[in-house]
Amino acid sequence: MCGIFGFLGNRSAAPLLVEGLRKLEYRGYDSSGIAVKNETLQVHKIVGKVSELSKILPNHIDGNIGIAHTRWATHGLVTNENAHPHLNSDGTVALVHNGIIDNARGIRTRLESKGIQLRSETDSETLVHMITIGLNSGQEPLEAVRQTLKRVTGTWGLCVLFKDHDLIICARNGSPLIIGKGDDETFVSSDPHALSQHTQNIFFLEDGDMAAITKSGIDITRLEGGSSDTSITVLEEEWGEAEMAGYPHYMLKEIHEQPEALRRCISGRLDYKNGSSKLGGLKLEPVRLHSATHVRLIGCGTALNACKTNQLATQNLARIPAVAHVASEFRYNNSVINPNAIHFAVSQSGETADTLSAVKEIQLKGGSVHGIVNVVGSSIARLCGQGVYIHSGPEQAVASTKAFTNMVGALLLFAIRMGRTRSFSREKGQLIVKNFGKIPDLMEKYLSNPGPIDEAVELVKDAKSVMFLGRGLSSPVASEGALKLMEIAYIPCLAYPAGEMKHGPIALLEEGSPIVVIAPNDKHREKTIASLHECKARGAKIILIHEEGDTISEEADIAIPIPACDPLLTPLLSVLPTQLLAYKTALALGCDVDRPRNLAKSVTVE
Repeated sequence: MCGIFGFLGNRSAAPLLVEGLRKLEYRGYDSSGIAVKNETLQVHKIVGKVSELSKILPNHIDGNIGIAHTRWATHGLVTNENAHPHLNSDGTVALVHNGIIDNARGIRTRLESKGIQLRSETDSETLVHMITIGLNSGQEPLEAVRQTLKRVTGTWGLCVLFKDHDLIICARNGSPLIIGKGDDETFVSSDPHALSQHTQNIFFLEDGDMAAITKSGIDITRLEGGSSDTSITVLEEEWGEAEMAGYPHYMLKEIHEQPEALRRCISGRLDYKNGSSKLGGLKLEPVRLHSATHVRLIGCGTALNACKTNQLATQNLARIPAVAHVASEFRYNNSVINPNAIHFAVSQSGETADTLSAVKEIQLKGGSVHGIVNVVGSSIARLCGQGVYIHSGPEQAVASTKAFTNMVGALLLFAIRMGRTRSFSREKGQLIVKNFGKIPDLMEKYLSNPGPIDEAVELVKDAKSVMFLGRGLSSPVASEGALKLMEIAYIPCLAYPAGEMKHGPIALLEEGSPIVVIAPNDKHREKTIASLHECKARGAKIILIHEEGDTISEEADIAIPIPACDPLLTPLLSVLPTQLLAYKTALALGCDVDRPRNLAKSVTVE
């Protein structure tokens, strides 16, 4: 949540700051602002998206050092005063901050008792005044920031700019911050892809790291003192590919990128000869797979739905208990950790605060965790030290699509590997792997002819609510479809296992109620038909996602066919129509598809 960008070099800072914010806007778009150092600290900020900020900026702003911020509001309303950067009273220090300062209320009271008038409602502004107090007492900038942070509790990714010093001070604790080293210039960003056009050489700051950036170099130290062991990382090329490429929206582009993204995810990882998979990054030897007591999968939102899918797949293939956990609940439930269990932390960004906290909790209690993440070098990836990159490439739309299918794909690779080790034959494994390798082509086949999505939109767009139903592996797909429609079209949705519908949700049905039923030709087919009939008997309108050629299509008001495939792999195909339904419904309602209200791509606060 929230995006930070900074620059120090020989070029004009302002255009680079604005472009950096544009690339980070999916992290928050309640307000945005920049601060550029010239004779003064020149600050411009405004409520709204980066495009609104661009409208109020002068044609030219002198200065080659600056910081910038795009906000997702946590403390304080969405106002110009609460937008970042924040200035101190005399305009000599500017600060941008991601995270939450837990003891800000007490600090605010103490500052006001000293006669300092705060201009905003934010917790962030307290920091800039505390730093100023340190400067006024004779401390150098780095020490003033250090002593300030030692007096606060909470999380931060922050950058500080000074009128009287040619430097940027950065610090991280619980909120991601990345430094990119170019030729005679340095960049700061919350995400790596905003840096990819400028440099491939980056430093991922660790919790407790501080950095002083000057024209002479980057000095990274620890908050408690001493040097940091943070080292340079070379960014993967795929993180430079984040332009619109002729599509009207990032979401539509990313929906259509899924076949190629899945190819990247499974490339070199399918073991056709042995009917298994190759996942060296997991560092799981056969003896470990045999001795495991159970599997736990932890995630939030879309990642949680991917976890629920793999819970079923792992139990089915490996014949071992598996359970998916809501990350935001896991840490606080005093979970019992068995060191012999296999734990997965699943996150597109690799920075999800709740999931990161769960990882730390498991490790504290003696367990090890494997990361399933998209962003290379992210906090979860580094903390786990073992896992799988899903290789989706940059995902700009807030509503996740290709990351979901690649999370499901990567976790299926694990389920196949574990199943082959513990449960099923080489011949069965070979068949599964062969069918898995065909899925990207089948995705392309579907996306080239997606069926009557527009007709389904007409049923959905004016509905008071929409219900999504599925059984088995289709149940988490129903949850993901409901989530997408809620996220970007703002229609209340309910997702239920189809058999549970009659235990309460059926009371919501009335004449014309739209219901999306996901019904591949699997062992649950007949039971799904029974649930479908129960809905039709109450006047519901059925939008059916089914396999090509299946006569179940006759039961639907609108039938959307997908290619037939191995029942284990159906989530990778059946989710596609739900994504398109959400996208086109949002368009029909005039919603901002890529930047839905109140949401941010990366949730880095608890």
